[in-house]
Amino acid sequence: MPHEFAWQYCFKQALGLQGEQMAQQAFTGAAAVTGIGLTDISRDSGVSPLQLALTASRAAIADAGLTASDIDGVLCYHMNDSAPVTEVAERLHLPPAIWTNEIYGGGTQSASILGDASMLIHSGTASNVLIYRALNGRSGKRMSQAPLRLAGGEAQFTRPYGMAGPVNLFALSSARWMHDTAATEDDLAAVVCQSRHLAASNPRALLTRGMTTGDYFASPWISTPLRRADCCQETDAGAALIVSRTDIADAARPGSPRITTVVRGGGPGASSMDKAGDVSSLFSRYLAGKLWDMSGLTPDDVDLALLYDAYSPVVLQQLEDFGFCNRGESGHFVRSGNTLPSGTLPVNPHGGLLSEGYVHGLNNILEAVRQLRGTATSHQVASPHVALCTGFGGSYGSAAILERP
Repeated sequence: MPHEFAWQYCFKQALGLQGEQMAQQAFTGAAAVTGIGLTDISRDSGVSPLQLALTASRAAIADAGLTASDIDGVLCYHMNDSAPVTEVAERLHLPPAIWTNEIYGGGTQSASILGDASMLIHSGTASNVLIYRALNGRSGKRMSQAPLRLAGGEAQFTRPYGMAGPVNLFALSSARWMHDTAATEDDLAAVVCQSRHLAASNPRALLTRGMTTGDYFASPWISTPLRRADCCQETDAGAALIVSRTDIADAARPGSPRITTVVRGGGPGASSMDKAGDVSSLFSRYLAGKLWDMSGLTPDDVDLALLYDAYSPVVLQQLEDFGFCNRGESGHFVRSGNTLPSGTLPVNPHGGLLSEGYVHGLNNILEAVRQLRGTATSHQVASPHVALCTGFGGSYGSAAILERP
C-alpha cells in the first residue's frame, strides 16, 4: 500500500447527451483516526445541534487520549442545520488562530472530509483535526420535507412532477436500475431485513426490532419502489472524530486506523439527475476504478464495507459498482449471507443508516474505526485490516479506505 502523498485532479469529457463528467479528486497519504465520539441517537434530543456537537466532540477528544488544547483544526459539513465551527471551537476553548472550515453538503462529504483533514495534516497546517456532524434531523430541520419552490432555478421544472425531495429522486433512480438489472423487491427486502437483524444487538441503534420479509412487504409505500422500510432513519444526534498525525496517533492511541486513500467525484446529473445520461448511475460507477487505482487494492482486499445506505437499493448498486459481485447479482449476494459479519464481505454490521440512525453518514465511519480497532459493541468482524467507507448524494460522492496499522 503506497503511503506517499498525492493530490490529483482528472478531467474527462463525454460528448453528446452525456454532458461533462465531473472532476474526480483523489488523495493518498498517512493520517490516522485517533478518537471517535457519538451522542445518543434519538428522535427528539431535547438539546440544540451545538450541544450535540460539543458532546460528541469532547467524547472524541477524550477517546483520542488528547485534550482540547491539542486540537488545531475543526471541520464539519452540513445543510444549514448544524452548529457553526467557530462557535464549536470557541466553546471548546480552542485558540482563534486555528484552521476552521465548514463545508456545505450532505452525504457526499461523509467519506471525503477524511481527505480534507488528512491534507491539513500533510501540509503541516494542523496536527489534530476535529470533524463533527450534528443535527436535529427529526425534531428540527428534516431533509425529507424539502419545500416546493414554485419559481426559480432548474428545480421549477422537476418538482411539479413529484421530485420533491431525496426520496423521490432515489426512487426514480432505483426504478430504472431495477428494470435494467431485473432486481426485485425481494432483493430490497433482503437488505432491510439484514440491517434490522444486525441492529437488534446494537445498543446505540434506534431500531432494534427484527424485521421479517412479511413485515417488509407490509411497510407502506413512500415513493415506488421505495417503502418506508427502505428509507434511512431521521434522527437527532451528533458524531465526531479526530484525525491526527501518525506519530501522535502511535503515541496517544496505538492501533489507530490509517486513512490511506480518499477519492471524490462523479458523473453528470448529481442529485438533480436532470442532466444524467443514465439516472440509475450512482457515484460508485464513476469512482470505483479511481479508488482501486489510487489505493493499489482490489475488491478482494477489503475485509469490511461501510456503505452509505440512505436507501436499500443503493447498497445493492454499490456492491456491483465496486466489483464485489457481478451486475445483476447483488440481491443473491446479500441473500447468500456474504454481507453478514461472518460472510466474505461484512456490510454495515451495526445496522447502518437504515437501522442504527442517520448522522449523515459519519456514524458509519465511526463503526469502521471500532471494527478496525476490534472494539465493536456488537457483531465484531474477525480481524479486519481494510475497510471501505462511502458517502454520496446521487451520481456524485466519495469513498475512503481505512487500514489497521
